[in-house]
Amino acid sequence: MSAVPQTQDDEGFDEALRLSEPDLGDVEQQLVAAALQQPRLSAGPMVAAFEQRFAAWLGRAHAVAVASGTLGTWIALRALGIGPGDEVIASPNSWHQVAHAVTLLGATLKLADINYWSGCLDPVRAAAQITPATKAILVGNVNGHPAAWAEFHLLAQQHGVALIEDSTEALGSRYQGRRVGSFGDVSVFDFSQPSTLCCGEGGMLVTDDEKLAAEARYLRQRELADRRSVSVGSRVPLQAGMSELTAALGAGQLARIDDILARRQQVAKNYLDEMLSFEGIKPPYIAPDVDEVHWMLYVVHLGKRFTASACDQIVEDLAQELIECALYCQPLHQQFHYRQLGWQRGQFPLAERIADRALALPLHGHLNADHVKFIVKTLKDSSVNVGAGAAIY
Repeated sequence: MSAVPQTQDDEGFDEALRLSEPDLGDVEQQLVAAALQQPRLSAGPMVAAFEQRFAAWLGRAHAVAVASGTLGTWIALRALGIGPGDEVIASPNSWHQVAHAVTLLGATLKLADINYWSGCLDPVRAAAQITPATKAILVGNVNGHPAAWAEFHLLAQQHGVALIEDSTEALGSRYQGRRVGSFGDVSVFDFSQPSTLCCGEGGMLVTDDEKLAAEARYLRQRELADRRSVSVGSRVPLQAGMSELTAALGAGQLARIDDILARRQQVAKNYLDEMLSFEGIKPPYIAPDVDEVHWMLYVVHLGKRFTASACDQIVEDLAQELIECALYCQPLHQQFHYRQLGWQRGQFPLAERIADRALALPLHGHLNADHVKFIVKTLKDSSVNVGAGAAIY
């Protein structure tokens, strides 16, 4: 199911260049058609097969398919025995839908600032937030870049806290020889757009802990066989399973994941090549202990001379050329609900610095070299028009 072919004239392309697009083809169509022929559309064989293949791809013992990353994280927290009165440390610069689960659970969210270059939670700053009430650290691999997992493992062992890994943004990235998703006591993926493996909605928990996986499966949904069980029914589960159709989309993409990732990497390389002629721009940062990064979106960090209005103008200029672009991230503590809880601007200056001047550009497998060339040229022209000059870190 490829994108609509696009033609270019002297002024641009005749179809929008979207921030993200799902990568679907014949395999997904065939699996969805097969799912529609089954007598079950939920809790069926397609979900079980997707779980098994996803766990095997990551080298994990167990995978639990869920309705979303938010619900999956809620389930993971509950399965770890975390609840009201317990503290969970997280980053303000993250896949917010996952961090929201801490608030939804009624636990106490504690934020710590980031490593500016990777965008991930800083282990030293996270350590400073640990108290006797801390039960877990929620660490994201931000926009594809793996977090400092060696430091976080040591930190978790020293303080006896759980590590929850959010790998939504980094499918396929590798750190010290291992794929992301293999580092947390439990790791979570969300499959909503703009995720690389996009199923519309859905998510997955992965773990090597058999008891944790069993508890997650119970909390996900009540099975038919459990309806009269006194012991199983002592706790109230969600209705948060994955549909057979969603699993079909996921299983199809997973079967083609090497090709999907390779085409996205080529798009990222095209960006890198075009950006080299953009005065002052730096290549995306990759830490020395990171083997491979698969960016979720191509993020450009603008210089300090770019005001908020200048950044907004660039987004508008690109939109006029049918290029979908967005300010990369609104820090969690600056969203209205969290401001109502007392968080203030200035508490996490590094996360705020990224949020103020980071632009996310389209990245998906349907972009070719001409698309990328046009996007970068339009970005250059706009940066000159707003009077701010080059885009720099």
